[in-house]
Amino acid sequence: MTDVQQQKSDTVAAVKHMKWWGWGVEGVAFHHHDKPAFAPFVKKIVGVELSEGHDTGLDFADLVVPASIAAPEVVESLEQIVGPGAVATDDHDRVVHTYGKSIRDLIRIRAGILERVPDVVVYPADEAEVQSIVDLAVASDLVLIPFGGGSNIVGSLEPITTETRTVISLDMGRLDRVLDIDEDSGLARIQAGGQGPDLEAQLNARGWTLGHFPDSFTHSTMGGWVATRSSGMQSDKYGDIADITKGLRVVRPGGVLAIRAVPSASTGPSLREMIIGSEGRLGVITEVTAQVHRLPEKREILAYLFPSWHDGLAAMQAIAESDAHPSVTRVSDAHETAFSFATSKPGKGISQKITDLLPTLLKAKGWDIDAMCLSFIGYEGSPEHVARTQKTVAKIVKANRGMSVGTGPGKLYDQKKFDTPYLRDFFMDHGGAADVSETAAPWSKLRDVSSRVYAAANQAFDQIGKQGWIMGHLSHSYHSGACLYFTFAFEHGSDAEAEYDVVKHAIQQAFIDTGATVSHHHGVGLEHQPWMSQDVSPEGVAVMQGLFDSADPGRVFNPGKVTGA
Repeated sequence: MTDVQQQKSDTVAAVKHMKWWGWGVEGVAFHHHDKPAFAPFVKKIVGVELSEGHDTGLDFADLVVPASIAAPEVVESLEQIVGPGAVATDDHDRVVHTYGKSIRDLIRIRAGILERVPDVVVYPADEAEVQSIVDLAVASDLVLIPFGGGSNIVGSLEPITTETRTVISLDMGRLDRVLDIDEDSGLARIQAGGQGPDLEAQLNARGWTLGHFPDSFTHSTMGGWVATRSSGMQSDKYGDIADITKGLRVVRPGGVLAIRAVPSASTGPSLREMIIGSEGRLGVITEVTAQVHRLPEKREILAYLFPSWHDGLAAMQAIAESDAHPSVTRVSDAHETAFSFATSKPGKGISQKITDLLPTLLKAKGWDIDAMCLSFIGYEGSPEHVARTQKTVAKIVKANRGMSVGTGPGKLYDQKKFDTPYLRDFFMDHGGAADVSETAAPWSKLRDVSSRVYAAANQAFDQIGKQGWIMGHLSHSYHSGACLYFTFAFEHGSDAEAEYDVVKHAIQQAFIDTGATVSHHHGVGLEHQPWMSQDVSPEGVAVMQGLFDSADPGRVFNPGKVTGA
């Protein structure tokens, strides 16, 4: 290997990937030894006994990985484009690029189920190399699946099991820079492969923030956010990724689809909107021009308590209708509130004494502690703006029988908000299955959606004969409605995937039956396809399929996702 090739190989080695069998990086995991209420709580709600230091017993050497079918001439052609050090056909690289990180993905990978694995992984360094790879794929009838951080949970990354052509996983991890910031306009040109923390660090160093913080932030990328129509925790202030994205560069056969970053345009159907959420079906996103904001002078998250879910929802709606402009509006239902308290560490000094007294104080106010709901509301901006918004919110909270419990819980939430997936993996280590489903609906339908999802999930638990648990929260408020985000869990039996299917199907169908959407921000992939025609209508699916067919007649770009064809 030449010095140039070695340098390129070292660069590829620096591309960050999650561990092959679960979320995050090796050596980082959830533990509960400092959370004394957690194990008894889990035993109570789902019947699972927890222990510390549980060994997963997983060994990569035990996997039977299907051999690559990439022809030598294909590998050689890719090496000519990106260099020998930036093309991988080894089993580990291919397995890491096979699945995302949904519960279905982890059930399969932990069971050694690898029906179809990418045949080769390639790491382009720039847009020109992406263009050459795309042109090679089209000319040679290959399949291209763009890969960002690997955090997807709806099956957008896996090859179709019946695919007989060579499958290339196109890892965008080397395109990870903030290229330029137009400081007059608040626009930043950002490469598609940059992961959340790295992009924020580059922006923060120049006094800016993207303001996009999805649950997957630590391991997801700019291109992935756009491709799946992501939403971040602070979307109330900064908008969803569709609001943040102003311009795009998308590599297609023979050229680049370039969308200018202008405030608004009347240039026919929106190409920008067609690309956002297309999950790689229309080409490879290489660059995004995103709106960015100056780092706020002050940032604070306050915690509140409401006596009921009804009161909490009413308060969030009133805030959305008011002149207040918080960055986060979130309220957990009673089940999720109980879970949050069960994962808390014991406090110290006066703060712990106040916590110990809180139930007594609330009961004296006539509250049912089991119905209590915890809320987090975030504030960002100038000190004057923060103070004004907090004052407006305080009046609304009081009008809806709520009370503030200060910044302490909010600080903890802010510190731990990206750690939840580690807890899911820990639960899997003990024989449990847990996953999420999220939706959005008008304010007038949210209560009905919530109650019917609970009913559907509990009926599904009965159907599979398992003690189950469901909990939820409202987040991402809009003028006309909000997102509802549900987490469900149970102790699985011998066929975890089949049991999961029963529960997942029941929840998703409840969304559709109540007039909500199949997904607010996770995308479609393979997981949510069964409900697409009910959500966007059969004609809507036909229009999407017509777009995919005309833009990619050879079915090169991530075939089978979103519409199934």
